[in-house]
Amino acid sequence: MITSPAFATPPPNILVVYAEDISVELGSYGFAPVHTPNLDRLAAKGERFSAFFTVSPVCSASRSALFTGMYPTRIGAHNHRTTNPQVLPEPVRPLSHIFRDAGYKTLNFAGPRRDPVTGERLATGAAGSGKTDLNFLPGAQPFFDLSRVSWQDVPDEQPWIGWLTIQESHKGIGWTIARETLTSLVDPAEITLPPYWPDHPVARDEFANYLDAVSLMDRHFGEMWEQMKAAGKHENTIIVFVGDNGRCLFRDKQFLYDAGIHVPLIIYYPDGSRAGTVNDTLISGIDLPAMLLGLAGLPVPEWMEGRDMLAANAQARDYVIAARDRCDVSMDRIRAVRDERFKYIRNFMPSIPYMQWNPYKEREYPTWNLIIELKGKGRLNPTQLLFAAPFKPTEELYDLHNDPHEIHNLALDPTYAEVLALMRARLDNWLAQGPDHGSHFDDPLELFRNYFGEGRTPLDYGQFQPIAR
Repeated sequence: MITSPAFATPPPNILVVYAEDISVELGSYGFAPVHTPNLDRLAAKGERFSAFFTVSPVCSASRSALFTGMYPTRIGAHNHRTTNPQVLPEPVRPLSHIFRDAGYKTLNFAGPRRDPVTGERLATGAAGSGKTDLNFLPGAQPFFDLSRVSWQDVPDEQPWIGWLTIQESHKGIGWTIARETLTSLVDPAEITLPPYWPDHPVARDEFANYLDAVSLMDRHFGEMWEQMKAAGKHENTIIVFVGDNGRCLFRDKQFLYDAGIHVPLIIYYPDGSRAGTVNDTLISGIDLPAMLLGLAGLPVPEWMEGRDMLAANAQARDYVIAARDRCDVSMDRIRAVRDERFKYIRNFMPSIPYMQWNPYKEREYPTWNLIIELKGKGRLNPTQLLFAAPFKPTEELYDLHNDPHEIHNLALDPTYAEVLALMRARLDNWLAQGPDHGSHFDDPLELFRNYFGEGRTPLDYGQFQPIAR
């Protein structure tokens, strides 16, 4: 395994590929219904990480951590999206700036989403979307030396690190393109739904469409890989494939259950080392920047909270932390501690339901609306009613070995009193280590003005009116 590439000549290039809104539904992670031959090939040639968890279940906060090695709650990047982003607090710096100072060229890959002649949308995402979506400002310098570049723009005279986002698995155009262009689609009748989902055609179709979008994302990754090789940019390039946050489905994205924070991480080393290996080390999203620095043979700054988990002397994590705060206009504050077996969730605002009004989810998530409808008709079972309850429990505790879907809350079970006390203490200790900006809330009027316009309220917009509950 490459742990000290500083001894290599020349230094390695690094390509970081973000896939949007996916959990571990890939063939290499043992998920059969999805078709992901290109990423399965990457895993067979590289190292697959089975226990990588983002620190936030939503893109802007998660990406802020993946770009700084800091918890978003520590640096004011915790809300999705920050209405008034600020520069990073000293001494924190963006990862691109650190690499630039070390002599690396920093790149953001992007390409046209529509044909420049016909205006038709393109069925290829191989060039990347160019998305950054960070909750902070870069300061005096831009994030990247070259932005919206293609492989022909990649320099040969110096090492480079580039970021490339494949957006097709995100809710939106990719889900439509997948159904229009893929020759093999997932059969909604053949999938197994999570137990907290109702077995309904709408739910089955949404879950199957998500898997189709993942397959399309995989196809675009394969196209990108071939383009990189055709341009001769692959021979000394480490490829890091990672999900930015969990799958964009009901109860998953924007929440701290595993489907919202457990994402794939695969690293391919051009020397062929670690091919086909599986790394079960518990890794946090804040660790990835430190790992990238280590792959380039660069020191990890003392201020960075993340650890280089690839280093020979890496200190293993007993647990990881995740946080959810405001998402769009939906206020909340939730914190989670996860170790190898247990998940502890603390809801700081238990009077606010999980399914509080959220225009984005009511516009984009068919199963979200289905749950509201079926609840009104009395057609949900007790497991499905948990997430649709009018309030949240203050504490949640799950045995992930016996309850991987996190539906049996053990917080009030005296059998698990010691586990509960341990997990409580872990969270309390983390909170005491530094500022948690999530304890301060935005002015709701400022939020409404930011999202809906000066002098307006959400109810002025018919498409955003709350669905009757």
